[in-house]
Amino acid sequence: MKERTIMIFPQFRNIEIIDEIRRKYDPLSNLVRPHITLVFPFKSEITTEALSAQIKKAVNGISPFEIELGGFLTQQDKFGNYLFLNVKRGVEYLKKLNLNLYEGKQPFSYYPHMTVGKFENIEQLENAYNDVKNCTETFTTVVDTVSVEEIGEHGESIIEIEIGLEI
Repeated sequence: MKERTIMIFPQFRNIEIIDEIRRKYDPLSNLVRPHITLVFPFKSEITTEALSAQIKKAVNGISPFEIELGGFLTQQDKFGNYLFLNVKRGVEYLKKLNLNLYEGKQPFSYYPHMTVGKFENIEQLENAYNDVKNCTETFTTVVDTVSVEEIGEHGESIIEIEIGLEI
């Protein structure tokens, strides 16, 4: 049974800033490129072809759109202590993709973001936030592809499917 995630891999002109922050604070930085998750990890035996068809149906009618990220937020929940890069523009498109991909049956409220750090405790999270909170850089790109990642046995990202948004 494969474990997969559906996500977007934004291509920012200044992505090296995000890469540097992730190298410091995100234990997954060497395993997966900076991304915005649309469907959180799931295990399934669905075939690549069937999943591809399902995603094509979900993205039908959604054209490429611009997103802008900037500013940092902290999140503490049952899954851990996280540092997020906030999505400032394009939220409505990301939410529509998320809803379509979950076929309208979202298991939880979706807040689009890019995870740039995960921490063992709140003190580490607060220290990281204090390190990045004054960053005024914004990150803008056009989203034109939805990707399916298979999560490898060591947590590595293996791109299985890429579906382009239609113009």
